[in-house]
Amino acid sequence: MTETRKLAAILAADVVGYSRLAGSDEDRTLARLRALRSDLIDPTVAVHNGRVVKRTGDGSLIEFRSVVDAVRCAIEVQNGMVERNAGLPPERRIEFRVGIHLGDVVEESDGDLMGDGVNIAARLEGIAKPGAICLSEQAYWQVKSRLDLAVSDLGPTQLKNIAEPVRVYSLEIGVPAPVKPAPQAEAAPPEKLSAPLALPDKPSIAVLAFQNMSGDPEQEYFADGMVEDIITALSRMSWLFVIARNSSFTYKGKAVDVKQVGRELGVRYVLEGSVRKAGNKVRITGQLIDASTGVHLWANRFEGELEDIFDIQDEVTTSVIGAIAPKLEKAEIERAKRKPTENLAAYDYFLRGMANIYQGTKEGNLEALQNFQQAIDMDQNFPSAYGMCAYCYVWQKANGWLLDEERATAETEQLARKAASLGADDAIALCQAGFALAFVVGDLDDGMALVDRALVLNPNLATAWRFSGWIKVWLGEPELAIEQLERAARLSPLDPFIFIVQNGIVAGHFFAGRYEDALAWAQKTVRLNPNYVAAIIMLAVSAALAGREQEMRKAIGRLQEVDPTSRMSNFKNWLPLRRPEDAAAFEKGLRLTGLTQ
Repeated sequence: MTETRKLAAILAADVVGYSRLAGSDEDRTLARLRALRSDLIDPTVAVHNGRVVKRTGDGSLIEFRSVVDAVRCAIEVQNGMVERNAGLPPERRIEFRVGIHLGDVVEESDGDLMGDGVNIAARLEGIAKPGAICLSEQAYWQVKSRLDLAVSDLGPTQLKNIAEPVRVYSLEIGVPAPVKPAPQAEAAPPEKLSAPLALPDKPSIAVLAFQNMSGDPEQEYFADGMVEDIITALSRMSWLFVIARNSSFTYKGKAVDVKQVGRELGVRYVLEGSVRKAGNKVRITGQLIDASTGVHLWANRFEGELEDIFDIQDEVTTSVIGAIAPKLEKAEIERAKRKPTENLAAYDYFLRGMANIYQGTKEGNLEALQNFQQAIDMDQNFPSAYGMCAYCYVWQKANGWLLDEERATAETEQLARKAASLGADDAIALCQAGFALAFVVGDLDDGMALVDRALVLNPNLATAWRFSGWIKVWLGEPELAIEQLERAARLSPLDPFIFIVQNGIVAGHFFAGRYEDALAWAQKTVRLNPNYVAAIIMLAVSAALAGREQEMRKAIGRLQEVDPTSRMSNFKNWLPLRRPEDAAAFEKGLRLTGLTQ
């Protein structure tokens, strides 16, 4: 039996006092539980992208793509139970208790999950009060800035059969969060990436994932690709502030409150819609909403033959821009219209590759690389495909997946320079190529020049600001790097990969000599993604140079849990640092950890 280790959000739930309920009236209890599963629980799990791993009598184990999804699902179910129990005597009420944890799990070939991640979730469920939700510290940090409920910090708690105490937070359903007093002057600075977002000083928009109406889950990548192209076209407008795809897609598959989206993303306008692809026909519907009022500003339907898909995208983009700024010059609209390729087969492979690379897994990366290479085979003048091929190798190096570093470096340089030569006016191709040249090949100057060019072409491209910030770190400009990384975070505030941006801020503080600040940011980053090796390394070296031995030891222990074969010495030449003093500081931190073999 094969197995896969991964990070997952796990929800465990069961019925409080099930034996008592069943003993009193087993048939009625079973009938009510079945009805709750079919009418409330299963539909809510589906809406929030959950997967029921298994059921054991009255209990359920459910896997979610994110802690946010898991908590939203749990809150909806618990609120639903409050309504369903209204008017019933206490002895007949079915009440659930829920535990949620973010941690390592092992997935068996049959889909079953095992490991500490599952065990901790189950133990958290066991200590939850009836109708409540208990979160581990790892889960709580993922959602703490979004909770409008009362939260009780239960402190470090010894859970049954779990070696180390787990800090536990309990959510009380139906109780509003208390108003927090204003922070005192001496209080720690607020977390910049989770602060309430003010509207930018120019028109701002988020494009939500369009609903796939094709009836075929395999067409999901096509619908997502349509939206990504619309986002790209809009983001080329320098007078617009456009939220990045990674943040706007966090609402995918959910019934959303547009006003809430506007508040969470800090935008005035929201575009939503649907895509239907049937045979050679494509239909796109869209509606533009003022998020501050909920008023629909514009709605339309666009349809045509598949070979006209790029023209249809242009119509959608032009209509949206026209609704936001009726006096916009036509020349600026025309400049937003760029066809990535005329070859529809190449475009299809490219969209599949984008869907696969966003999985963030080794298998997804390899499949994405194949998809992008197939796109190139179909159209050898497709700059974005070359750029994304190169970026696949960035992911491989960052995660330690490179098997032949010399071959991968040569291949990356060839792909990146091809992307740059073909895509001189393609911001996405340029920034992917530039970052690959800087990180994998070590050519910081050419890499920075390409990313700078991308930002001139598309000042709204969050990915380019992230890449620019990281390269500025390596070039020895940490203050500017932090500014640019914060800008990337503002353009994509709900990005599932925000921990990469945060780790860049860690590096900025580290190479500016602010080791305590670097340590604080590193701890926050590791809480977001406890398996992110790059952040664990930065946490260890920051703690080492800050003289915080206990934190350093904890980081080393975490590294050995994530990858027992890792050694700090493996990372000696990991970052392409320009300044000798930066390389010396990083090497000193590695040496102080004691894991230099």
